[in-house]
Amino acid sequence: MANATKSNNANLGTRFRKFFTTRDFIFHDGRDLRRFSIAGRTQALLAGAAAVTVLFSGYGVSQAMAGAIAVSGVSAVAGSPEAQVAKMRAQVAKMQAEVTAAKQAAKLQAARVEQRQALIAAVLSGKADAAALDSAVVHATPQTSAVADEMLAPLREVEQRQVALADKARVAGEARYQLTASHFRRLGLAPERYVQVSGGAMGGPYEPMDDNNDGAAGSDSAESADAQFRALFLTWKKLDALEQTVISIPSMQPVDKLLFTSSFGVRSDPFRGTAAMHAGVDIPGTIGTPIYATADGIISHAGRQGGYGNLVQINHGRGIETRYGHLSKILVADNSRVRRGQMIGLMGSTGRSTGSHLHYEVRVDGKAVNPIPFLQTGEYLTAVQNRAQGGLGGPAK
Repeated sequence: MANATKSNNANLGTRFRKFFTTRDFIFHDGRDLRRFSIAGRTQALLAGAAAVTVLFSGYGVSQAMAGAIAVSGVSAVAGSPEAQVAKMRAQVAKMQAEVTAAKQAAKLQAARVEQRQALIAAVLSGKADAAALDSAVVHATPQTSAVADEMLAPLREVEQRQVALADKARVAGEARYQLTASHFRRLGLAPERYVQVSGGAMGGPYEPMDDNNDGAAGSDSAESADAQFRALFLTWKKLDALEQTVISIPSMQPVDKLLFTSSFGVRSDPFRGTAAMHAGVDIPGTIGTPIYATADGIISHAGRQGGYGNLVQINHGRGIETRYGHLSKILVADNSRVRRGQMIGLMGSTGRSTGSHLHYEVRVDGKAVNPIPFLQTGEYLTAVQNRAQGGLGGPAK
């Protein structure tokens, strides 16, 4: 057996030497003919180098195949490519969630900015959508992510400017409220009766906000801004309540040409000659002179009534009503709604009357008051009514 093995090895060596024998090569470069030889040993070395190169190439291919298998999910070793992909997906999902949250926060912040701007405009102009302003104030949840901070930065700058405007608007609103309230008192009306603002009693000395406050982000700054706008909202509420009441106040002449033959108060009765209370004023004119409603309201009576003769009575709401007596013709019906300046009848001398004239009354809570101040303050009240009135006034049916 050993002899056979030696014989095989001898044969293999013989074949190897025969395969890697010295070889001659002839090379012609176009001009000369050259001849060179490569020894068998050199050929063996070159063959060995080629074999090593092939082995390394095979190893590289096998590693590439292993990577492909790992990416395809066949393998799930920690730190493998599929684990890295999963990690990247989680990061992308987190970023998407931050962007979504930032968009929602920006939407709420923008709504609050719009609402606050509408409130400022309402106090300064007197015109507003009361239902929208009376709704709950939009609350924006603070966001701390970098994406949210970048998206909300412009809106926060606008809010800081609004805070400064809010204080000035509140001062202007308070001044307009005091002016309107003073006109109420001239008419013998208590403005406090018509202003009922919910939120509880408040007070304390006024301390204006420091203009040097840059409104840096923080809970104290946010609470201060909220307090400013709550104060502004309360100012608007009481101002709006008073100006809406103005719509119910008689504010124009019931006839084109205003003269008086008898005033409000105690007078000598034209029929008996004794002292008697006159609950209105008498305005003379020819029969058929147009008579106008002096404020928006609802007709509570249109027909004959005792000494008034043909009477139109208008309920303006808030306890205020007007009466127009001695008419020759009534142009409105019971429970119909009328507007300020609308023709409601024609002057006459029906009922307890000595001649063609209009008996005009203003009553508050059923009690007759002097109509003269209402006629004298008509210009200011009309201006307020035109600003505050978005539709028909007067009581609801």
